Amino acid sequence: YYNTTVWTQNGYFVMMPDIVFRPREPGLGAQYAVEGALRSVIARGLIDSTKVGHIGHSQGGYEAAFLGTHSRMFATTVAGSGITDMISFAGQLHWQGGSAEFDHWETGQFRMEVPPWEDFKAMLDNSPLAKVHEMPAKSMLLEVGSEDGTVDSRQGSLFYNYARRAGKQVVMLMYPGEGHGLAKKENQVDYHRRINQWFDHYLKGNAPAKWITD
Repeated sequence: YYNTTVWTQNGYFVMMPDIVFRPREPGLGAQYAVEGALRSVIARGLIDSTKVGHIGHSQGGYEAAFLGTHSRMFATTVAGSGITDMISFAGQLHWQGGSAEFDHWETGQFRMEVPPWEDFKAMLDNSPLAKVHEMPAKSMLLEVGSEDGTVDSRQGSLFYNYARRAGKQVVMLMYPGEGHGLAKKENQVDYHRRINQWFDHYLKGNAPAKWITD
């Protein structure tokens, strides 16, 4: 459902930037790397800087949620199965494997190095939820599997409720019975089509599909 060939064939410029991770800055480091790559593309006159979208899944879903709430360079983002709240998720379990999240937190993808109480500021600085009320992106689409054993599905519903309360245009797609990735063909097709409808509306200016507005 994340199909770069489909996007390029529909007229989109697709960039897949490298991200140089920085200790205790999983969100800020991603923002620094992605914005730098984006500025390079804009400087070459290859894209419209006012119509840029971002999409990611899992760790990339976290980055999509972070960029949507912290960067001013994106019109919209799509966050699949992403962590949205650094504070609540640090104490969670990786339900599928049964391990505590602190390994992922301190030495894994997040590279936070220390437990939360030793650098609480870094937790807030890198949490998408902390800036949801200031979200500069016009919109955000969340995808969640109800039985996700890697990223608790309540990360999505938590962010969704905060965003709606803050008056932001956020839509959450909850797929019953699905895990960290969509296994059922009908759901894969459904999500794929909705992503394209979302981008076509918020980046191309096409009329919104009914599910986006209602």
